[in-house]
Amino acid sequence: MTLTRKGTATRQRIVEGAAAEMRENGTFTVRLEDVMDRTATSKSQLFHYFPDGKEQLLLEVARLEADRVLSDQQPELGALTSWPAWQAWRDKVVARYRAQGLNCPLNTAMAQLSRATPGVRAVVGALTGQWQGQLARGIRHMQSVGEVDRALDADRCAAALLAGVQGGVLLFLSTGSLTHLEAALDEGIAHLRTRVRA
Repeated sequence: MTLTRKGTATRQRIVEGAAAEMRENGTFTVRLEDVMDRTATSKSQLFHYFPDGKEQLLLEVARLEADRVLSDQQPELGALTSWPAWQAWRDKVVARYRAQGLNCPLNTAMAQLSRATPGVRAVVGALTGQWQGQLARGIRHMQSVGEVDRALDADRCAAALLAGVQGGVLLFLSTGSLTHLEAALDEGIAHLRTRVRA
């Protein structure tokens, strides 16, 4: 669908309105009527921009929230060039989830979608690929300046660190405790620091 500038803005307003509805209500369901009320759009407008209905809208909300996961970590995630920088990134991740609380908009959107669909896999794949890629780039930089063992596989280390973060986040959402997320970050970074060859 080719949209005018106004159409693009309206579509984006609907996506952001649906995301705000989930953020504010902390619910695993979102009603299209509530989104229409919040965004001052009609049912015909909503289905004009999202002809496949609620699932298509939720997929766009998931994309928006996945982008926010990464943008909320900047500029620290894109500047992992020293150990203080890695610590600053670690602190920013913890602070993000502490501020967010137990209502995770991305998790809320994904919970309403079939995780086996190509669209959902694309959202998750893009998020993990970009996140892991930036971590791996930071590890490679630290290898280039002699702070991390060059024998380590940067991509594999980044994958393990990301898996630890995601596991910590899921446990936080289940328990309300950031202990596991902090441990995953601290131990992952400590692993990189202790593997420098003399």
